[in-house]
Amino acid sequence: QVQLVESGGGLVQPGGSLRLSCAASGIIFSINEMGWYRQAPGKERELVAVVTSGGSTNYADSAKGRFTISRDNAKNTAQLQMNSLSPEDTAVYYCNLRNYNDYGVRYWGKGTLVTVSS
Repeated sequence: QVQLVESGGGLVQPGGSLRLSCAASGIIFSINEMGWYRQAPGKERELVAVVTSGGSTNYADSAKGRFTISRDNAKNTAQLQMNSLSPEDTAVYYCNLRNYNDYGVRYWGKGTLVTVSS
């Protein structure tokens, strides 16, 4: 079992920046994937960015060039640096972890709210 705890959400003005953090604990395989998803009001949860234990990354088109995902394998943490934020980025952001060859089971944090407004 895996537990995920997010932090760093809050209120920011358009054009501003935020840095989200995720701390993972529990049974974490050496080969795994950690990612950030978000869910805006009235919309389905969507992928923002993902990073594997090997360092490979993937971003949603809306995040490319603005967001950067990183991780520390030794500490089992992941970060999402968010720049040039716009109101369209307002959502609850969730941390996710998937262990390699574990039936596709995904673990989720409780989420942290990001509000972009003037």
